[in-house]
Amino acid sequence: MGDFTQTLAAIERGERKAAAELLPLVYDELRRLAARKLASERPGQTLQATALVHEAWVRLVGREDPGWGGRTHFFAAAAEAMRRILIENARRKQRVKHGGGLERVELEEVEIAGGMPAEELLALDEALTELEGVDPVGAKIVQLRFFGGLTQAQIAECLGVSLATVGRSWAFSRVWLFRKVRKLDAAD
Repeated sequence: MGDFTQTLAAIERGERKAAAELLPLVYDELRRLAARKLASERPGQTLQATALVHEAWVRLVGREDPGWGGRTHFFAAAAEAMRRILIENARRKQRVKHGGGLERVELEEVEIAGGMPAEELLALDEALTELEGVDPVGAKIVQLRFFGGLTQAQIAECLGVSLATVGRSWAFSRVWLFRKVRKLDAAD
């Protein structure tokens, strides 16, 4: 844990070699996080866990002031980066020149249960963005739980709130998002 914290501090001081030292410390955990998220995607997903980790890594260390407060905040930032990458990928796939909603299915994957369709992921993202205006903490909790795979205890630590607050907010946010996504589906 000390190496991790020291390396984060070195990155925040602007030491170039520190980012190269951090990657081996977090790569396996980032890869597991990415694989977990991609497992819930539909078959035919062109984005692989390694590519998701690398893209998230570029976004994480490419910022001027990453502002990481420690290990949990780093992984929260990674979850946010992965969320944005998956949303961008879903939007790109819905464009007509990229198949316009047609899905590539590999023969070996035909029996695998599908994850969340791109249009549902986009509806969730739209509703989550709206939730940020209503309940910013609730939106952050959903993001960390759904996209980051963090436990309620990890989220409480990351956000500096009680476990009970996370539980209440998670329950409220899930219901709020469900109703909002249902309205978005009915409007289509």
